[in-house]
Amino acid sequence: MISNKPIAIAGAGSIGCFVGGMHAVAGRRVALLARPRVIQEIEKNGLRLTSFEGFDQRIAAQHLALSEDPRILGDVGTVLVTVKSADTPEIAEAIAKHAPADAIVVSLQNGVGNIAVLRQRLPGRRVLAGMVPFNAIALGGGRFHRATSGDIVIEQDDAATADQLSVPGLKMRPSRNIDGVQWGKLLVNLNNALNALADLPLRRQLMQRAWRRLFAEQMAEGLAAIKAEGINPVSSTPVPARLTPHLLRLPDTVFALLLGSTMKIDPEARSSMWEDLQRGRRTEIDHLQGVITEIADRHGLQVPLSRRVVTLIKSAEGAGKGSPGLTPEQIRP
Repeated sequence: MISNKPIAIAGAGSIGCFVGGMHAVAGRRVALLARPRVIQEIEKNGLRLTSFEGFDQRIAAQHLALSEDPRILGDVGTVLVTVKSADTPEIAEAIAKHAPADAIVVSLQNGVGNIAVLRQRLPGRRVLAGMVPFNAIALGGGRFHRATSGDIVIEQDDAATADQLSVPGLKMRPSRNIDGVQWGKLLVNLNNALNALADLPLRRQLMQRAWRRLFAEQMAEGLAAIKAEGINPVSSTPVPARLTPHLLRLPDTVFALLLGSTMKIDPEARSSMWEDLQRGRRTEIDHLQGVITEIADRHGLQVPLSRRVVTLIKSAEGAGKGSPGLTPEQIRP
């Protein structure tokens, strides 16, 4: 059972602040382990949560525990890990050192390798994998906006952790095949880099067939790599993963009807990788397209678009000027 102890968000960025904030709205005690900039925003303005559905709630800073010091984990009952994939080893060390041994640890991160890192560095602890399907944007002033739809999925366990972590407005569903769910999300997340390179809102990008064809080619390379590994991905939408590239190539009017029936997207939603480029942060490209290129190398597969996207994102990271605003034609290898 989830204890009455605080729920900690380890790495409270956009997703972490939204998820933690929703638990606070539900009356649960929440501790945010965050960067100084985020803490300062919340201390000055409170934590404001909004969503594409019209939800708008502000939580006063005094109703949250805020710190950049991992000792804030010292009395928590649950740790929701939301750091970037590259920071997983470091946060695992902090959890091992400061969090109670019986605290439940749940990874709500992008990528497919984080849960193995957490389990290796947290032996004997209860560590569960999870997947967040929706996008959240930091809008400044302590405001975090949920911009797309979908329920969080958590690895099913005997304690029904997913059900216990569900709160009004933030449903969490259990899954017996969390590996497949995470691989399915990785395929969808291949568009994160395309969106970051495009410098367009997600909806506007996805409404353009040229961008969807590029996304379809990315997914086709990803599906081929995953098949070579013997992995069966679980789609994060009602459309099976193997069919998604074909549907992405449909004419704009047909695709618009399909998208409207499967997913809700705020008009201003953008990918987390776009936000990383704008803020001059390291992206998760090595844990998305980089995973596909690594698999391709092992199996002798050709994935030219994935390699090209990795190169372009790393070039944009190095330039430090935000999104380069490329066209689909400029991205093609």
